Amino acid sequence: MKFLKTLGAIALLAASQFTHAQAWPAKNVTWIVPFAAGGPTDAMARDIADKVSRQIGQPIIIENTPGAGGTIGAAKAAKAPADGYTFLVGHMGYMGAGPALYKKLSYDPVKDFEAVFRFPDTPLVMLVGKNSPYKNAGDLVAAAKARPGQINFSNAGVGSTSHLIAALFAARAGIDVTQVAYKGAAPAINDLIGGQVDAMFDQSNTALPQVQGGRLNAIALTSLTAMPQQYPGVPPLADKTLPGFEAATWYGLYAPKGTPKDVVQKMHQSYLKALADKGWTERMAAQGIHLLPEAQYAPDALAKHTAAEVERWRKVVRDAKIQLD
Repeated sequence: MKFLKTLGAIALLAASQFTHAQAWPAKNVTWIVPFAAGGPTDAMARDIADKVSRQIGQPIIIENTPGAGGTIGAAKAAKAPADGYTFLVGHMGYMGAGPALYKKLSYDPVKDFEAVFRFPDTPLVMLVGKNSPYKNAGDLVAAAKARPGQINFSNAGVGSTSHLIAALFAARAGIDVTQVAYKGAAPAINDLIGGQVDAMFDQSNTALPQVQGGRLNAIALTSLTAMPQQYPGVPPLADKTLPGFEAATWYGLYAPKGTPKDVVQKMHQSYLKALADKGWTERMAAQGIHLLPEAQYAPDALAKHTAAEVERWRKVVRDAKIQLD
């Protein structure tokens, strides 16, 4: 009898999960964005959520939960019910570098989440002021070698993409630069425009208006290939200065561990259907956003990428001696 009762319980659980997956989504879905509204992560999340919501037939609500470099929102998502109605918009900072940056992190990017799908990547561009003496990345590297620690890079905050990529660049170039952390990208860019700092890495899509508006000069890209439409004449670092150098801000959608697999697959498939809108993807590409091969958007691919990035940034953070707490 006990055996039959156990079988019955298993059958009921399976039936319940199947019914849940079949009915999903029956209400609004929440995507947690661990940054304030208006930033690049928030903007990309809202754009993608709008397109995916049309595919799943329910609104996707963006819940901004900023603080501690994104780790507060990520921890909240990790502890949310695994019912398919709460997701995390992940970012290379708190889902890649987080375990290396923080001694005590209340979540594990790999073990505490189900990977759902990866967003398109965003390469970065090295920026200098309009009156800067550095006309290319080679000039800046030479100056940094001649004057160790005297070249200043602004960034959007300790642990931000602009901070991490500058640290990776300095390590690969074998130079010592001074990183100046700001509370967000806007004040960091303002001081670069004003000449208070020497250089900054910013995402190619958010930097574009500053470059096209003549307020800043772009001198190098972190992509392997040039971006002639958006940044004509600007070479990748990989071309000459740092052969093989490649970096980008990456994002992905995650769900709390234990979220039904069928829900994950439905969300992923809805995203792929959204990406079939060529007008939308062409607009993203025109902004400097790098579309990926379809296979790289898959849940398994994002899970492997996340694990690999955690290990990659352990070394970068250790070599750069970055520590937040």
